[in-house]
Amino acid sequence: MVRYILAFAALGPMMGTAAFAADNKEEVCGYQGAVMTAIQEARLNRVKERDLQEHLKANNPSWPESYNVAIPQFAPIVYEAKRRDLKKIDLGAQIEQQCLDNWDQIQELQKSVSN
Repeated sequence: MVRYILAFAALGPMMGTAAFAADNKEEVCGYQGAVMTAIQEARLNRVKERDLQEHLKANNPSWPESYNVAIPQFAPIVYEAKRRDLKKIDLGAQIEQQCLDNWDQIQELQKSVSN
């Protein structure tokens, strides 16, 4: 789970601080979960990792374009897992919950990274 937190912290500077306003955490975490869910579905549908970015963009994602920076951050988490294991879990829900549970810690990490 530390890996997820570090991935969230790394996303902050790339996405801009406005996207991570504290009063927006449900929306931000929801978008991150949606990105992870889409990556997991692509992996289960045998989309190759090298084609992932193009595949997701072509399918009109439900998140703002600025969240596409999460794709290369989250893809290794999904593509390192065995497909049979991915069928048993909902990584999108896990990422969303991790984000919500660790929101304050993520905000502090982002502040320290941006300084």
